[in-house]
Amino acid sequence: TKLAPLSRSSGSALSCSTVLKKSVRGAAPACSASRISRGPSSSTAPCCSRSLRDLAMVTTLLRKGHERKPRRRQRGRRAATENQGPWRQPPPAAPCSLLPLGPAPTPASCHLQCSPASCSPSPHCPQIPVTSSLLSSVLTRSTSCHLQPPVVPSLLVPPLPSASWPLQPPMAPRRALHFVFKVGERGRCARFFRDLLGMRVLRHEEFDEGCKASCNGPYDGKWSKTMVGYGPEDNHFVAELTYNYGIGEYRLGNDFLGLTLVSSRAVSNARRLGWPLSEVASGIFETEAPGGYKFYLEDKEQLKQDPVLKVTLGVSDLQKSINYWSNLLGMKIYEKDEEKQRVLLGYADNQCKLELKQVGGAVDHGTAFGRIAFSCPKEELPNIEALMKKENQKILTPLVSLDTPGKATVQVIILADPDGHEICFVGDEAFRDLSKVDPNGDKLLDEAMAADKSDKWFAEKNMKKASA
Repeated sequence: TKLAPLSRSSGSALSCSTVLKKSVRGAAPACSASRISRGPSSSTAPCCSRSLRDLAMVTTLLRKGHERKPRRRQRGRRAATENQGPWRQPPPAAPCSLLPLGPAPTPASCHLQCSPASCSPSPHCPQIPVTSSLLSSVLTRSTSCHLQPPVVPSLLVPPLPSASWPLQPPMAPRRALHFVFKVGERGRCARFFRDLLGMRVLRHEEFDEGCKASCNGPYDGKWSKTMVGYGPEDNHFVAELTYNYGIGEYRLGNDFLGLTLVSSRAVSNARRLGWPLSEVASGIFETEAPGGYKFYLEDKEQLKQDPVLKVTLGVSDLQKSINYWSNLLGMKIYEKDEEKQRVLLGYADNQCKLELKQVGGAVDHGTAFGRIAFSCPKEELPNIEALMKKENQKILTPLVSLDTPGKATVQVIILADPDGHEICFVGDEAFRDLSKVDPNGDKLLDEAMAADKSDKWFAEKNMKKASA
């Protein structure tokens, strides 16, 4: 049976003409009528109006016709004539705004993964579309039924969307950027990160006054920022070394527990330089940067992608921290170990992860407290701020624009988690421009260290730099 397209006829009925054609090997189709009856039929749907019953019958015929295997094309003029007509037209290329009937498609049955609101009929999608105006008309006519409200056959009820369908567009990607270390001995720190870890200076900047977002801590004097890492911040997690000219040392707490990276070269460099190194597990060595910051080096060949694996922070209540970082900030949980009271989170498989470990008490940030930074699309920043206000979470610095001379202006917001760990979110678009690698980074750092006479000045005065 070949079916003509649906058409609305006058009155309350729907018509569907059929062209009866006897199969070469089989018998004629069981349907012998050329038009669906417009008369009422209690055997079809006694509780529905005539329009609903007709639509149900038409849809059933369409479904059968849709599921039939295509016949072999016959040769000759007759075959060419039969292949003409709207029923032979291919389905529209673009998704149409039609309401689907039947079960929701699954990846196995519909390669298009069409949503309930848009489905393009194809051999891969079993749904039979009915236009919204047509369905609306039929439902309107059905109010003439003697039963109120009208009972709609299940065939005509669009199914609820599957839970696997994206009801909302996926969240735009967020990136882990860097961790901020306050350093008192800039020269020794440069040696540790460059000569031992094998990182390179990505950029160096000098500032005459404190940062509006407290990037250098609660200090107003002259300071510098040096970004070091294994590659560009676009696809590597790096370290930000902030140096306040008047501060000689900072007190460590139990907030920062370590940074883990993979590099057998770093292990061999530490041995060559005579840097203290201790094996804490098979193939994993612990060392300390100037200031006491712990680094864990896996003695394996350095990865082609970012060798930095994770940053570990201490927390006082693991479940409370998981709720904050996962439910509010949208991080994915990669690992969770109840026995060791730790969890591993991140925004992407190929990014540096954040590990949270319960410390068995309050978190002490000392004066060396750092900050972890992430980027997100600029338009998400106001939403993050609004969410934190709604959830009564701490905002250290409301959304603000930061200017860097000669570079892009970025927007940032600084948060604090339940334990007071500082979290920076920055607009991704401007930050990519700001964080471009400066080929003169090493030179600028060396020149700044050579011009820094603060240590000599304090020594001549028989004084020591202040301890924060």
